[in-house]
Amino acid sequence: MFDATPVLRTTSSLPPAWDRPGIFVSNLFSLFFGNEGQTADLCSEVGRLESYGGRLVPVLGLMYQGDTRNSVVLEEPPADALLAYFADDLGLALPDLCTMGHEDYIAVGREGALPAAAESLFADLRNKSSGWLDGFVTDGSLRRIAAETGHKTLNSPEASYAGNNKVMLHHHLMATRLPTFTSHLAGNATEIDHACEQLKHCGYDHLVIKSAVGASGVGLWKFPINGTAIEVPDYCFHEGPCLVQGWLDDKMADVNLVASPSVQVFSRPEAVHMFDLTDQILSSESVHEGNVSPPEWLRFEPDTREEIMRQAAVVGAWLHGQGYRGTASIDFHIALRTGGPEVRVCEVNARVTGATYPAMLARHFAPEGAWLMRNLRFDPAPQPYEALAELARHDLLWRPGRERGVLPINFNTTPGVGVTKGQFLCLAPELTTAQALLRRTTEVMDVAEDFARD
Repeated sequence: MFDATPVLRTTSSLPPAWDRPGIFVSNLFSLFFGNEGQTADLCSEVGRLESYGGRLVPVLGLMYQGDTRNSVVLEEPPADALLAYFADDLGLALPDLCTMGHEDYIAVGREGALPAAAESLFADLRNKSSGWLDGFVTDGSLRRIAAETGHKTLNSPEASYAGNNKVMLHHHLMATRLPTFTSHLAGNATEIDHACEQLKHCGYDHLVIKSAVGASGVGLWKFPINGTAIEVPDYCFHEGPCLVQGWLDDKMADVNLVASPSVQVFSRPEAVHMFDLTDQILSSESVHEGNVSPPEWLRFEPDTREEIMRQAAVVGAWLHGQGYRGTASIDFHIALRTGGPEVRVCEVNARVTGATYPAMLARHFAPEGAWLMRNLRFDPAPQPYEALAELARHDLLWRPGRERGVLPINFNTTPGVGVTKGQFLCLAPELTTAQALLRRTTEVMDVAEDFARD
């Protein structure tokens, strides 16, 4: 634990970057700290994770600004056309690109000889100026990379784990008397059934079960409370007890609107910076599909922002106290009820999140503007240069100096096929224009379905 109470700063601009170069390992397959069953579910629901790391490429230069180039270790490199767009059109400082597969990354964490691919990579990293070594999570493999290459990890495994643990956060919310969901801890299926009965007596007709660690809807299950058997996979208890919580949505008689805002955070030694308030776009199963800033409901509930930021400050200080450093998202649940709004913290994701990429790029290029990020799936799949050319042909492609435009953050590619999905950031002075840009993009490109999950 860190004893110093951090200064909490809120700004519409980007917080100060690290003054050291960064080496970021895109260890997406390790999001669940070795929970293999949960990782398998993530892969089956999201699809190919290998190309998701490409989202790091345009933002690393906004996070780390040392005197030498940053580096990123990916499963597979982004398309050359996208790299050229980032560097030549957007003027972003791109990192050196390295590659290492997940199996080799896992092997690095085991005792014994290093795999050949890791030996080659480590030889390159040893020649880099001293910088921060980071990843989506900090685990044994990342610690060994640090030991073998002479760099220091930005976070300890303990800080990384604590910042992503929903049960630990729940205990803090209770201790600080912040509003919480009606919650029970359950260490097995029988205890889940008991919690279900208690929530039913409290008047709930649905519940959610949350494993201690989760991401992108994996590790979260929603069930009706109607006597139906509730079953969750064994990995739900991998970290110990799970949370069983009463579910609030706009189908309840006195709930007029439910929203899921997210505060973007940069935890530094001297301060916790909160640099954007977004609204998460979630599916009916609470799966992340995109973000928008500013939230539309702020127009008629402006005072709610103050309460969100108050609670975010408390949680940001807790995250700082765990020793966590870097970007994070604090996610909320808001129920606008007849008697007034209810604001509750849902979870903290202590890593570069799906909201980090668009928020950082938007606040770099348009600090005071509005933005909207959605995932688009294509059929047939274009080649990367074709996708960029189509946006440019219809005068949609964002370039610095423009008032509005569409900025492709990343292309999810399938080898031999093309761009099957991509993350697209719409920038404009106001939200209605950003929404119009998105509609136009779906009209001029071969979008298989309007929007896809993250």
